[in-house]
Amino acid sequence: MYQALLNDARFHQQLLDFDRDLATAAREAGCRKCCGALHSGRFDRKPRGGPAGLGDEYRQRFSFCCAVDGCRGRMTPSSLRFLGPKVYLATVVTLVTAMQQGVTPARAQRLSAELGIDRRTLGRWRKWWLETFAGSFRPVAMAAFMPALDLAGVPAALLDRFVGDLAEKLICLLRFLGPLTGGAAARRAF
Repeated sequence: MYQALLNDARFHQQLLDFDRDLATAAREAGCRKCCGALHSGRFDRKPRGGPAGLGDEYRQRFSFCCAVDGCRGRMTPSSLRFLGPKVYLATVVTLVTAMQQGVTPARAQRLSAELGIDRRTLGRWRKWWLETFAGSFRPVAMAAFMPALDLAGVPAALLDRFVGDLAEKLICLLRFLGPLTGGAAARRAF
């Protein structure tokens, strides 16, 4: 089921549409430092793990730069496609890490081979969820759910807390991770 969602180009296109909406709202809000107008400062990413045929726009990360001389503050809005500076798409990091939970070393090796992702990368992702996510986002995660979230079981435990089919749950989870995906908050967390 996870694999089908990872290969669904329409789902990924929907994430791009959500990112456009987040970028529009951020641009309309103006510069956080001086309230000046924001100019587009998109930059290319080389995301891995997405389905074929996403197009060049999917690789662009929405970002803005203040137009006011002397300020020039940069603002990168939240994203449902990118998880901070990670090379793989947020959907891949989330779902593949969820698939790893409770696996045997042999199954982990098979998962790595099937997806073409080095097992060390899979280990780093698991470590990120258990240490960085759980450490930096713990107060938010603990306050947002009742009963308290089992942080040892993330991201699968997070997916289970949202309602709907897998696509709806994943979108909710990616929105929840929004504060970790852009700007200064993301730099502190990674």
